[in-house]
Amino acid sequence: MHFNYCPYCGTKTVDREIGDEGMVPYCEKCDFPLFDMFSTSIITAVVNEYGEIALLRQNYVSTSNYVCVAGYIKVGESAEETVMREVKEELGQDAESIEFIRSYPYEKKQMLMLGYKTTVKKKDFSLSGEVDSAEWVRLEDAPALLREGGIAWQLVRAIIEERRADG
Repeated sequence: MHFNYCPYCGTKTVDREIGDEGMVPYCEKCDFPLFDMFSTSIITAVVNEYGEIALLRQNYVSTSNYVCVAGYIKVGESAEETVMREVKEELGQDAESIEFIRSYPYEKKQMLMLGYKTTVKKKDFSLSGEVDSAEWVRLEDAPALLREGGIAWQLVRAIIEERRADG
């Protein structure tokens, strides 16, 4: 989100050079820089003890590709708490361990996605209303079911590469 007006007082912002940040919207009335904002969310590859990954169908996200569990971080919640909550809400699975993989800027939606691998003990899914279906897929087969180059695809490929490196 780019600020043209101050969200505190409504005054039109002016561009002001702020240190190494360059030109930044600035409210002269509040004497306050208003850095561009973005939403932060998590995306996680949910993997079980058999080397399978849970892939979801969410038709409001994609009708042609599977997706991974994802969700917005709520105020007062850590990224790891969001991972555990979203995995439980969307799939009914309990996180055994959570490992940060890397972050992914998602410019199309002005978002930063924090990518994780979540390990669970395999059990039947209990899907939320926002998940149309889910299935366990061999981790190595998952990239072909995801949108090539997309964030979920990149995350799964990174986890596959990590497994190969570990032997």
